[in-house]
Amino acid sequence: MEKPKFPVIRGPKEIIDKIIKALKEVYDPEIPVNIYDLGLVYEISVEGEKDKPIIHVVITLTAVGCPVAGVLAAYVEEAIRDAVPEAQDIIVDVTFDPPWSPDFVTEEGREMLKAVFGYDVVEQWKQQFSARQS
Repeated sequence: MEKPKFPVIRGPKEIIDKIIKALKEVYDPEIPVNIYDLGLVYEISVEGEKDKPIIHVVITLTAVGCPVAGVLAAYVEEAIRDAVPEAQDIIVDVTFDPPWSPDFVTEEGREMLKAVFGYDVVEQWKQQFSARQS
């Protein structure tokens, strides 16, 4: 499987940078890595006027049955609202298409996981993930 090019980003760099910084402050409660570097952010889109942007973010979860689905979306919205208070609207959608894969973890996220666990957790996930797919 070829690694998708996530996140898809559209909009003014100044606002996008604020959003990414905010997303790096939101953590999956079970994994000690922020959702951006964990690869849970699929899309960041900013439209409208600069002083009243409309922000749309598409995220996923590591598993369909993840119990924090609604809460995580709310955390994302709150973090973005704090970073971009001039936003006219913030829309956070949760999708499972495509399903999350350990391949989506950024290099920075992978290093964070290695620092916490002392070994390459992503490689272990990939092996377990591919074993389940077989």
